[in-house]
Amino acid sequence: MLLDYFFKKFSYDLGIDLGTSNTIVLAVGKGIILNEPTVVAINKKTKDILAIGGEAKKMLGKTPDNILVIRPLRAGVVSDFDIARKVLLYFLERARLFYKSSFRIAKPRVLLGVPSGITEVERRAVSDAAKTAGARIAFLVEEPLAAAVGAGLEITKPSGVLIVDIGGGTTEIAVISLGGIVVGKSIKTAGDQFDLAIVDFAKEEFNLVVGEKTAEECKIAIGNVLPDAESSKLNFSLRGRDLKTGLPKTLQVNGAEIKKALASPINSLIAAIKDTVEDTPPELIPDIIKQGITLSGGGSLIKGLDVLISRQTEIKVKIAGEPMTCVARGCAKILEDIALFKAIKLL
Repeated sequence: MLLDYFFKKFSYDLGIDLGTSNTIVLAVGKGIILNEPTVVAINKKTKDILAIGGEAKKMLGKTPDNILVIRPLRAGVVSDFDIARKVLLYFLERARLFYKSSFRIAKPRVLLGVPSGITEVERRAVSDAAKTAGARIAFLVEEPLAAAVGAGLEITKPSGVLIVDIGGGTTEIAVISLGGIVVGKSIKTAGDQFDLAIVDFAKEEFNLVVGEKTAEECKIAIGNVLPDAESSKLNFSLRGRDLKTGLPKTLQVNGAEIKKALASPINSLIAAIKDTVEDTPPELIPDIIKQGITLSGGGSLIKGLDVLISRQTEIKVKIAGEPMTCVARGCAKILEDIALFKAIKLL
């Protein structure tokens, strides 16, 4: 009891969405204290960390040969353990500094959201990285469970909810009941694939080479699945290198063209949602029809996506409030609510 009092008084809890594209850290009772790109710049020869987060992302595609800018996570899992540990160390240190004036001296408990399809080895890598970075205890929860909690869905009752969390590296699709995933899919058709689809489209249609960062900016600005009359009103200046001349070139593209670029990954995403519904036990189908499909994650903000999914599945679709932070908010809420913590299946 005394130990519990000590940790409650002098420690703190963190919900962490360690995403392929962005890492969001939310302190229980305080809110979001950090939201930065999961990007690292390192010196190739010395392996020293030169920048992490936003500063590192600014370097993408602009570095000399001796500097490498990488993402330590791919498809939501650790691809470079040592770099991932240093990234977590940086983020946890930022959290410690946030609490410095309130005498929170003990190491924090953290709950990290991870893709539902990761292996036992990959889970251990994430957990070990968090502990060696300074976490007192590191719990893991599957991202769709955390996203559903963050979206305000009731997942501990014997009724089904369907969540689609469209992140950077993966899209997590899950039917949840009684605090666990009944049917789930983790696919790599997500934000990064949307960006690559725009890169490929620009090269094939316009002989224009653009970087992934430019493609991401285009996706955020005019990414859509709207009817052509509406999508053609959207415009973006796509800057890159002309393949024929090798010189810089700026091209105006409209939303209808970007809709065409995104068609293939969007169709794959919808097909995966349909497959999940088809695999759902019949007893849970009425619940899903009644409650509908909830979208979360940055990819859910593509214009018209909710309407298109609803038409294709014949199920109503809603976008969660603050969809980009659902996983982190869900992690924090699970740590804060003892009954919820006990009811949800953690990894």
